[in-house]
Amino acid sequence: MRSSNPVFSRRGFSRDNGAYAGFGTQQPQAGTTTNPYATNPYATDPATGMPQAPVRGNAMTIDDVVSRTAMTLGTVVLTAVISWIALPVDPANINKSYGIAIGAALIAFVLAMVQSFKSKPVPALILAYAAFEGVFLGVISSATSTYISPGVVIQAVMGTMCVFAGVLIAYRMRWINVNRRFVGFVLAAAMGFMLLMAVNLLFAVFGGGDGLGFRSGGLGILFGVIGIILGACFLALDFKQVEDGVTYGAPREESWLAAFGLTMTLVWIYMEMLRLISILKGD
Repeated sequence: MRSSNPVFSRRGFSRDNGAYAGFGTQQPQAGTTTNPYATNPYATDPATGMPQAPVRGNAMTIDDVVSRTAMTLGTVVLTAVISWIALPVDPANINKSYGIAIGAALIAFVLAMVQSFKSKPVPALILAYAAFEGVFLGVISSATSTYISPGVVIQAVMGTMCVFAGVLIAYRMRWINVNRRFVGFVLAAAMGFMLLMAVNLLFAVFGGGDGLGFRSGGLGILFGVIGIILGACFLALDFKQVEDGVTYGAPREESWLAAFGLTMTLVWIYMEMLRLISILKGD
């Protein structure tokens, strides 16, 4: 089962017929549940959950994922706050601020793509992505709060945290069954959603206004909700891939990829939440 997250799908974090596909080139035989990390001294037995050999401290753990995610998200938040303060979105500087935000977003996108095609996670690259993403979010959030919907940023942050907590609880309680059908549905929905947004953007660029109206009014609310639901589905996939990585003894360095993927998903949810709340407030 391949993750829809571009980071996870590139480097592994996948299962095939119930067997973990691993982070390297070793693949399980079809229809088996053999752990490809059976020769890895850090791997655990999937049947018992117990270590197959004494752990020597090099296997990925939940604590590793939490600490790396905290560092990555902390970098996003810190640079967002700095850019909010240092790049005020006022009539005299608004074009300059927007230009910096667009440039930061493009750099963040390039860094994300470079990391996605790297054979190993590069912490400096991931943190650089987080920093430029934070600059973009800081300017956009400042502009939205100042000119569109005052107070919306706090509401969007709280909404994002609630989505994260809700999906985590639902996943831990096994209310969400992340299987092949679930992945296929999320992939198809995500591709359709992104295609519609791309078409809407093209119409907006060449026709002016809001394009086809997918980002305002009733349609804006509908697509905002769909975007948040898709983000929640990505979170469930991310949790599943992290759980598999921990269970099957993935190397500790892979926790950086987990942090990278979770950060991208949370940024997605925040942006959709910011837009949705602004529309609901009638602004």
